[in-house]
Amino acid sequence: MSAERKAGIRALLKGIESGDPDSVLVVNPEKYIQHNPQTHEGREGLAALFKRLSETSPRVNVVRLFSDGDFVFGHTEYDFDTSRVGFEVFRFEGEQTVEHWDNIQPRMGPNLSGRSMVDGSSEVSDLPKTEDNRALVADFVNSALIGRQLQNLPGFVSRQYLEHNPALSDGLPSLRDTLAAQDRDGAPTIRYEKLHRVLAEGNFVLSVCEGFRNGLHTSFYDLFRIESGIIVEHWDTTETVPSPGEWKNDNGKF
Repeated sequence: MSAERKAGIRALLKGIESGDPDSVLVVNPEKYIQHNPQTHEGREGLAALFKRLSETSPRVNVVRLFSDGDFVFGHTEYDFDTSRVGFEVFRFEGEQTVEHWDNIQPRMGPNLSGRSMVDGSSEVSDLPKTEDNRALVADFVNSALIGRQLQNLPGFVSRQYLEHNPALSDGLPSLRDTLAAQDRDGAPTIRYEKLHRVLAEGNFVLSVCEGFRNGLHTSFYDLFRIESGIIVEHWDTTETVPSPGEWKNDNGKF
């Protein structure tokens, strides 16, 4: 079932290129809940969006695609009028997806270590360790990111870990300095406040968090690669959450 669901989502995302209305057949029109604040509800909202986007000759690359129970989640890059990188999360019931979340930002970089927002390892392994890795990331997010116990970072993150955030570089010092940064009023520049979801397949784990960045309500999606019980590689996107008056549906970002 997971292979078929992944294939359906890959076809759905590639439908952005073609505008093919059949690409949205994996979406259940009766139940579909859309959490992208800029997209209308239902399958027809997606079909209209894809048709509009296809007229700009877009390119879509599904870099990584994972499955976790009734969820399929992917790491994607988009070339519209501008280049963007995103994470897509879909919840399934049976053969169709019934709910969708995403987090997309402009593509930047490479960073000071020469890494892009999407390159690096993509091979899924260690499937029997999925739940251990999910628990590790949940503990890391709650302790180090939300709890701001930065002294605990070495227990979660390899000192030589590989960083794909365009503003950071490899290794712990860059991560620690970024998380410790404060604005002129002494408030954290980056503030994780709530962990909404942790999705995992083998050695890859995606966390979905809500918080603030530079004082703005922000959605944080972080993808981690785990090796021997420690985080060794990281990708992410951050997106400012629009005010409710700008939403095209009433389902909320999270």
